[in-house]
Amino acid sequence: MKFHLTLLATAALLAQTGTGLAADDVSMDDPNIAVDYEEDGRYFTEDGVPTFNVAEDGTVDWPTFSGFRRYHAECHVCHGPDGEGSTYAPALKNSALDMDYYDFVDVVVNGRKKVGASENSVMPAFGTNPNVMCYLDDIYTYLKAHGSGAIGRGRPAQKEAKSDVFAENEDACMGS
Repeated sequence: MKFHLTLLATAALLAQTGTGLAADDVSMDDPNIAVDYEEDGRYFTEDGVPTFNVAEDGTVDWPTFSGFRRYHAECHVCHGPDGEGSTYAPALKNSALDMDYYDFVDVVVNGRKKVGASENSVMPAFGTNPNVMCYLDDIYTYLKAHGSGAIGRGRPAQKEAKSDVFAENEDACMGS
């Protein structure tokens, strides 16, 4: 069953500041956010890019909840709680909205090094880390949901149940 952002969530999107999106750029029809279809409990945009789903009562889809958990297990040490950024690394909640999905994946898998007169930053490669790679789309959808304002900071209060399909995929990816 597909749910779209509610009026309340849309108001939160429009009120959100610092996301990298101007208020007039945010819309329920934004192709970077809008759910076009669902497949085995995962939601996608029209272009087949993973996205989040928040029900009217605030329940988040399983991948978004899983992404919250995995982000805080692997990424928040550098990028800060909830993808808000730190003095050490940038806010990823913005990257999930501003970067092309495939560029985001490339940076996580292969890392990135920016060295110059005004910048010296290194993002290590996580392409061999199953704790990141098995959940990369989940992390992306969590950051996208938070960056858009559809969910706030902290652990989402309500989540969909983890389906058998997710459990099987997780076991296969983690080598169980």
